[in-house]
Amino acid sequence: MTHERDIAEEQQFLDHAYRSLDFMRGEARSMLDEVLSSTKGGTFQSRTERDIVVRTSLARLEQLEVGDQALCFGRIDVGTGNDEDPEVFHIGRLAVSDEHREPLIIDWRAPIVEPFYRATGLDPMGLVRRRHIAVHVRDVLGVEDEYFAGDDGELHVPATDEGAMELREGLLETGVALGGRGALLAALGRARTGAMGDIIGTIQREQDEIIRAPLPGILLVQGGPGTGKTAVALHRAAYLLYTYRFPLERQGVLVVGPNPLFLTYIEQVLPSLGETGVTLSTIAGLVPEVKIRGTDSDELGRLKGDGRMAQILSRAVRTRQRSLRQDLAIPYGAVTLRLTVAKSEEIINRVRRRGGPHNPRRRLVEQEIAGVLETQYRSRLGIEEGAEEFDRTEFARSVLHTPEITQALRRMWPRLSPHELLHDFYGAPALIRAASKDLLDDFEVELLYRARSASLDVVAWTVADAALIDEVRPLLGPRRAAKKKVLPRSDAWPGLDTEEVRRDLGEDQVASFGHIVVDEVQDLSPMQLRMLQRRSLSGSMTVVGDLAQATGPWTPGAWHDVLSHLAPRKEPIYVELSVSYRTPAEVIEASKPVLAASGTGLEAPRPVRRSGITPVVEHVDATDLPQRVVEAAREALEVVQPGRAVILAPPGHLGTLAQALKANELPFADPERGVGGLEDSLVLLRSDEANGLEFDAAIVVEAAEIARGGRPTPTPRGLRTLYVAMTRPTKVLRIVSSEPFPVEIVS
Repeated sequence: MTHERDIAEEQQFLDHAYRSLDFMRGEARSMLDEVLSSTKGGTFQSRTERDIVVRTSLARLEQLEVGDQALCFGRIDVGTGNDEDPEVFHIGRLAVSDEHREPLIIDWRAPIVEPFYRATGLDPMGLVRRRHIAVHVRDVLGVEDEYFAGDDGELHVPATDEGAMELREGLLETGVALGGRGALLAALGRARTGAMGDIIGTIQREQDEIIRAPLPGILLVQGGPGTGKTAVALHRAAYLLYTYRFPLERQGVLVVGPNPLFLTYIEQVLPSLGETGVTLSTIAGLVPEVKIRGTDSDELGRLKGDGRMAQILSRAVRTRQRSLRQDLAIPYGAVTLRLTVAKSEEIINRVRRRGGPHNPRRRLVEQEIAGVLETQYRSRLGIEEGAEEFDRTEFARSVLHTPEITQALRRMWPRLSPHELLHDFYGAPALIRAASKDLLDDFEVELLYRARSASLDVVAWTVADAALIDEVRPLLGPRRAAKKKVLPRSDAWPGLDTEEVRRDLGEDQVASFGHIVVDEVQDLSPMQLRMLQRRSLSGSMTVVGDLAQATGPWTPGAWHDVLSHLAPRKEPIYVELSVSYRTPAEVIEASKPVLAASGTGLEAPRPVRRSGITPVVEHVDATDLPQRVVEAAREALEVVQPGRAVILAPPGHLGTLAQALKANELPFADPERGVGGLEDSLVLLRSDEANGLEFDAAIVVEAAEIARGGRPTPTPRGLRTLYVAMTRPTKVLRIVSSEPFPVEIVS
């Protein structure tokens, strides 16, 4: 049959491509071996050239390592406009050429590949055929062909080609133009592995338009559950690195996720696309010198994230620049010098007007004080200006080291690290009131107060504190400017307390990037958004999120609230992903009442597939709840085998559920307690830690309690958390509760 002949043809091509890939690897290894075996030493230039060759060869070998990922997944036949056969281009995750440098596979990011993702019956973009190739490791399992009409309006299908039947079962006829329906359905139906995979073989037109959008400016992507916004953002990062290789390889690309678990989930996507030089971080991870040990209440977290804190912290720095309370006498040799309150105030005001970071300006204060005291000293002893016997430098050094001046400088203009400033600020209501006058009320001042700790090393810093420390860092500048010191990276120099060194120096240098990708941006506070803005070299960002899934203490009312804090340098581009590929129609329908009750005013995305499994809401006695959850998890695992299931519950239930799972000998992972990870068959998670993750099955525990969010009645934030939890599965949704849902949540 023709179908089998097509598979055999593609298998033959794939075998040739892998042989060519092995040849390319061999060339890279030979280049590396040659330079490593060459004579050591030589000129500085020759050593530099060797280092470049080594780095280039190692990077090339890493790029050419595709592992078990499909090397080639598609093909396009492009019409030539005459009677000749169409040009054929195979598409894969990286470019492959044979030993004669003839191209075999085109990188999926190349401009010529756009029609593979964007062509439709109405706009074939020059294609006469598009083929999706199903590959497992190195074996071609099947092909799926789509034919397009040529200029004459006729389908150019070979008379002997029966074509491959499209797989439609499970796909809804929603009017959405889907490319590679069979390949898409196969990918969506595949069991989860515990790690996000790439979607290069099934990217749809609306997704591709986002991925290939221009580099400059801010691209904001709103996308509901299952729309693929995270995958699209990561593929966009890979596309930009390919298209704008020269600036971005040097400037760097940063990807920011909501939590460490999420970063683990996505960490293999970019390497699978041939890109490894990307920095992954949480928002707090951008301030590595802060060890997060504490948590804030919702009210305090919201206050610390408020944009007003930027002005308050600026004032807090200014409050540490103050005149003396009383005149100061300084014994110096045979005379007593004086620094008056008025003169100290004059010095402070003059240095303030100079502008710039706080710590470096301490030197100006010292110079001013030394100048005032020098004038007094020369006048007392009758030393003429410019007298050779008087050493001004030595006088300034010695007088500034007197105990009286040392103590005075600590009051007038202390050198501060960001940690010290914030610790002092929280621990002194007077400082809080002085810095927040006309900005905070009495309740908010009291909320910010935190008793001082005996040592900075034991302070229970929170995620919100990290943003405030980052805000203060450029206001203060480096604490010690006398010597330039290269700070070790956090993964280098074992045994060195990097945090202590950084904190002591008050380092104001932060890494900046040519492009920043931010996922779940709806959960970032204004102060955290300012962190991102400071790290952007040119204002180029891709920010993705869903206002309906905002579960953080700070919830934006509209996307304008987010963009205003990112300070765009040109008009931002807003796009919306409206089609849910991952989340089945049954789950979308079940979650719609929750979305409506949350008050966001947003519509649920349109699903394109059904799972055939109706969500189940089960009410049980509170005493029976743990055992019933165990049974529901076991039943769900049987349905989705070999897939993965998650139990999502309020924090207070995790311990009881863990005990029940152990008692029933049902293996599970508990990443919050450092046990296992997302690759395990069953995972136990807090309901508010599920953003961005996906599983084959989800068991949501005590949904009404999740909706209340610790309050007597459901809250918008709690309802959004429940909405997130309910939309995690690709197949099975079970809800087990000891109390019924309110009518406004589930009808």
